[in-house]
Amino acid sequence: MPFARLDAATTPTAHLGLGLAAVARPGYITLGREEDLPPSRSVEALRDRTLELLDAAYALGVRYLDVARSYGRSEEFLADWLRARPAVRDVVVGSKWGYTYTADWRTDADAHEVKDHSVAAYDRQRAESAELLGDRLDLYQIHSVTPQSPALTDKELHARLADLADSGVTVGLSVSGPEQAAAIRAALDVTVGGECLFRTVQATYNALETSAGPALAEAHDAGLTVLVKEGMANGRLAGPRAPAALRAAAEATGHGCDAVALALVLREPWAGVVLSGAATSVQLVSNLHATAVDLDEEHLDRLSALAEEPAAYWATRSGLPWH
Repeated sequence: MPFARLDAATTPTAHLGLGLAAVARPGYITLGREEDLPPSRSVEALRDRTLELLDAAYALGVRYLDVARSYGRSEEFLADWLRARPAVRDVVVGSKWGYTYTADWRTDADAHEVKDHSVAAYDRQRAESAELLGDRLDLYQIHSVTPQSPALTDKELHARLADLADSGVTVGLSVSGPEQAAAIRAALDVTVGGECLFRTVQATYNALETSAGPALAEAHDAGLTVLVKEGMANGRLAGPRAPAALRAAAEATGHGCDAVALALVLREPWAGVVLSGAATSVQLVSNLHATAVDLDEEHLDRLSALAEEPAAYWATRSGLPWH
């Protein structure tokens, strides 16, 4: 299993990963992103920013790297970085299929990505990922599964994914939306040859959206590695946008709101990898301070009160503009 490499890692930040959703394409929904990226959002400018972040992350002990077919040129940029550093063999690389990037490097596109969980989409995107990442791909996940996704019931697709697992690539899924818990539990029931098909699950979990927690604990108990995305709620838990309780905890601990937000996730016993979506090296360093945050019971009680109803949380998220 590729995640055994993280279990053996000695860096305190090995279980914090770097996701490239926010830097490998010109448009994304992270709040404040317009100030974080270089003035030019050309392919070369964002390639340079991505490579800078990857260098910083590796130097700081990060060992999980997260990309997707729909994250603009994330696989391409990561492949460039890996190719230029052949001695780097201790990172775990995860990608996702199921969405196609359709924005054509524009921020004002009508649709930035289109979802398709069909066998045909898998075959096409698997070939595209293989061409870029080759044998460096450790984990391939179905992107944003909901309870209604055909990926949960398509036996032909399950057979394809089982073949991929037999070749040595770990098979997982990510979930999204207000019914994350139901999607996770449905995924735990998907078997091939009497064994659970999925070995990892990636979900949104943060101080505002905690509804998937019990299902993620069940997945962990079933032997899956849990990866957490959007720990800062697409910027809603960072800096001046953070709720008062989070700002107070940050002031008390001497760390940033971002570090406190990620520390809350790291406290969960089922959290295997927690992703940073940093767009600058300064943000990355601040995010990684999460491993040093010590929260007392008073602050934990106040922070627990921040959780929103899932439908309200996801309605707010769907309304965030693409910057």
